[in-house]
Amino acid sequence: MARIDCKHIRNFSIIAHIDHGKSTLADRLLQATGTISERELREQFLDDMQLERDRGITIKARAVTIRHEHKGEMYELNLIDTPGHVDFHYEVSRSLACCEGALLLVDAFQGVEAQTVANAYAAMEHELDVVPALNKIDLHHARPEQVLEEMESSLAVDPSEVLRCSAKSGIGVDDVLAAIVERISPPEGDPDAPLQAMVFDAVYDDYRGVISYVRLMNGTVHKGDRIRFLRVGREYEVVELGQFTPQRQAREQLVAGQVGYLICNIKALDDVHIGDTATAAHGEQAEPLPGYEEPKPMVYCGLYPADGENFEELREALTKLHLNDSSFEFAPETSDALGFGFRCGFLGLLHMEIIQQRLEREEDLDLVQTAPNVTYEIQTKTGETIQVFNPQQVPDAGKIEEIRQPIVRANFILPADYIGPVMQLCTEKRATYVRTEYLSPIRAILTYDLALAEVIYDLYDRLKSVTRGYGTMEYELRGYFPADLVRLDVLVGGKKVDALSVICEREDADRRGRAIVKKLRGEIDRHMFEIPIQAAIGSRVIARETISAMRKNVTAKCYGGDITRKRKLLAKQREGKKRMKSVGSVDIPQKAFLAVLETGGER
Repeated sequence: MARIDCKHIRNFSIIAHIDHGKSTLADRLLQATGTISERELREQFLDDMQLERDRGITIKARAVTIRHEHKGEMYELNLIDTPGHVDFHYEVSRSLACCEGALLLVDAFQGVEAQTVANAYAAMEHELDVVPALNKIDLHHARPEQVLEEMESSLAVDPSEVLRCSAKSGIGVDDVLAAIVERISPPEGDPDAPLQAMVFDAVYDDYRGVISYVRLMNGTVHKGDRIRFLRVGREYEVVELGQFTPQRQAREQLVAGQVGYLICNIKALDDVHIGDTATAAHGEQAEPLPGYEEPKPMVYCGLYPADGENFEELREALTKLHLNDSSFEFAPETSDALGFGFRCGFLGLLHMEIIQQRLEREEDLDLVQTAPNVTYEIQTKTGETIQVFNPQQVPDAGKIEEIRQPIVRANFILPADYIGPVMQLCTEKRATYVRTEYLSPIRAILTYDLALAEVIYDLYDRLKSVTRGYGTMEYELRGYFPADLVRLDVLVGGKKVDALSVICEREDADRRGRAIVKKLRGEIDRHMFEIPIQAAIGSRVIARETISAMRKNVTAKCYGGDITRKRKLLAKQREGKKRMKSVGSVDIPQKAFLAVLETGGER
């Protein structure tokens, strides 16, 4: 295949809020250009992970190369389909770093939503050419004129530049393809410069090893070349390279501006890092690319194998998954209640849920997950500042000078009719009001500062409930601010269960403690001995529930006769229960650990 000129390449992403039609538009583009046949076509073609198809959302960004003829010339369009949920914003930023343009999609009925604004600003920060498009214009309840006003006021988009299309029915898809060619700049790479390739994603294949997804900034790479990954300094031979069309298709070479994959028989998972630069092993070396800013996990929880013997299998599964999704982190930890496991950090609750389900489905693991919590900063009386990732790391109250919690700035986009209920919800969450802006006479943006811990429990669900599904939100971390917080411990059978401890507001501790012990009483099965469940702050017990013992009627065989015989049997039973209580252990089921989470939002 002849070397393609950079001016005939266009690299672009589709960015939008959840359910605004990104994956469906990608299907139409593949169909309109003949990249896939009618026989191969299925809905959300690029969402090839089973979990994505089950949930109906995009989790991983996917790259695909499309060939399109425009005004008699053939162009290569490299499309990266991106997720829309706030938890996967890191995937979007990685994709944008490999592109020169972005197709900004807005639903003609729902209008500008929270992630529309966040993704549009991300594209502007990367200095991309933004092509705005109004999708779903064929809906009978579409309101294109009002949505164009919202786009103009919130995103400074000129309404005359907005394309109109319907991803479902194919209306306007040819105009979209023409706009991609005409309005997005070609890449500026030099095919004859030293090789400089950005690794923007990677997957592990049991037969081929690590497959690196790359965007070539400069230079040319051929099959059989030796390349070096600059971060680890290791050299490898390229045994196969190619592009996604949308399946892997081998090529003899990739040149500056193209997007594709490299297979180098890499078996060591630690040798490939997202954001690394690949360059030629010999001859002139290229400078390393800036890469990506490391994502900061917001939510932490413990993952433990249900069968304690599967610790090494869990470690290997987490390492493989981390290669494909570098936005979560993990480190080994031990728990008195659960044994050996890992403390994992995630970008949000949905991200946490997806990682757990991928581990269970793809690696066939049975996991126990502890209640999630956020990171806190603690200043001790000696002046030292420590970061706390789980409640067990909180020092004794006498050693603490100040506890600081993460505060986020949340933007709620909602119909003006629901401003009152959302303000009431934010007041319950102890949020601080910042401002109100109107996108149009009937839609507004409410901005509040509130604790991240309040966001991760149930804020999103309650927002959907009070706005009847029309409210959306996105948030960004502002920093760590002082708060009056305490560690709430849970004792089961007199023993502290570290995996059930939580950090909460002092004024909230009594209510939270009572809710936790009440919930646990219903989740833990009765044993042959009495089990007290207590919530405590330090040495002070603030709530207690008792699970009564299962009792065998030992006097059933004594009918009539001397009362002393019955007393003797009952005394013997009491002694047995006392002995059992001292040596017996309480079996705590998995759902009990999640019950702690559910009590977080009950007011």
